[in-house]
Amino acid sequence: MKTDIPLSVTTNAGTHQSQAEQRGTALMVMGGLILGTIGIFVEEAAQSPVTTVLFRCLFGGLALLLWGLANRRLPELRLRGRALLGAIGAGLLMATNWGLFFAAIPRSSIGVATVIFHIQPFWVMAMGAWWLREKVSVQRAVAAVFALLGLALATGLLDGGRLQPITHDYVVGIAMCVVGSLAYAGVTMIAKVMSSVSSFALAWWQCTVGVMLTAWWPFVYGWPSTESAWAWLAGLGIIHTGLAYAVLYAGMSRLRTSRIALLQFVYPVTAILVDWAVYGHALSVIQVAGVLLMAFTLWSVRRSE
Repeated sequence: MKTDIPLSVTTNAGTHQSQAEQRGTALMVMGGLILGTIGIFVEEAAQSPVTTVLFRCLFGGLALLLWGLANRRLPELRLRGRALLGAIGAGLLMATNWGLFFAAIPRSSIGVATVIFHIQPFWVMAMGAWWLREKVSVQRAVAAVFALLGLALATGLLDGGRLQPITHDYVVGIAMCVVGSLAYAGVTMIAKVMSSVSSFALAWWQCTVGVMLTAWWPFVYGWPSTESAWAWLAGLGIIHTGLAYAVLYAGMSRLRTSRIALLQFVYPVTAILVDWAVYGHALSVIQVAGVLLMAFTLWSVRRSE
C-alpha cells in the first residue's frame, strides 16, 4: 500500500529542523564566547585559586538554583545512594579541575591554559577503554596520537619559547593544565556512567561540593578586599556557570554531535583572541598549528560517533 507524504509536510519539517539547528548554533557560539572571557574575570579578580573556586561555586550554585526554580527542575536535585556518591565524586574532581585551571592561568596564559584543557575528550576515550572496556577503533587511536602531537605544539615547549619564555613557572602551569584536564575527564566519565542524573543536577552538586570543600579558606587566608574583586567573582559564577550552562545545554539539545564538537572550539579560540587583545599574549605559528590540529582531530572523532 502506497502512502505519500505531502510535500508541504516534509518542507515544513525540514524548515523546522533547519531553524532549530540555526538556533542551536547561535546558542553554542554565544556560550563559547561567554566562556572565552573567563580568563579576564580570573585575572581581574586577582584572588588565590581556592578563593576563586569558592566564589565561582557559590555564585554559580545560586544562579543554577534560581534557573532550576524558574524551570521547575528542583526535584532533580534530590539524589540518593550511588547517584549522590557519584555527584559528590564529580564535585571533588570539578573543584580540583577549576583550582588547577585558575592556578595555571597566571603561570602560562589564558589561551594556552584553555587550549590544553581541551585535550579532555581524548582522556575520556582512554578512560573508557580502560574502565568501561570500550573498543577503540584504529581511526580514534590515530586521532588521539595526532591530538597529543597538537597538544605538544600548542604548549609552546617545542617552540623554544619564541613568544613566551619557558620558565619553571610556565612548565608547572602546563603540568597543572594536564592534570586538570584529567580531572575533568573523570567528571565526564562519572556523568556517562550515571546517565539517570541530569546535567543540571550534576552541575549544581558540583558547585555545592566545591563550596563545602573550600568554604574554610577565606576565614584563614582572608576575604576579597575590594568591591571590584567581589564583582568579578560574582560574574565568574553567575555568567560563566549559571548563564553559560543554560545557553550551552540549550544549544546542544538542538544539534548533531559533529556540529557540537566543532562549535565547542569557539571557547578556546575566543580565549586565545581575548588573551591577545586584552593582555598581549599571542601564540606562535607553531602553537596555532597545534591548536588547529587538536580541533581537527576532535571534530573528526566526534563526527564518526
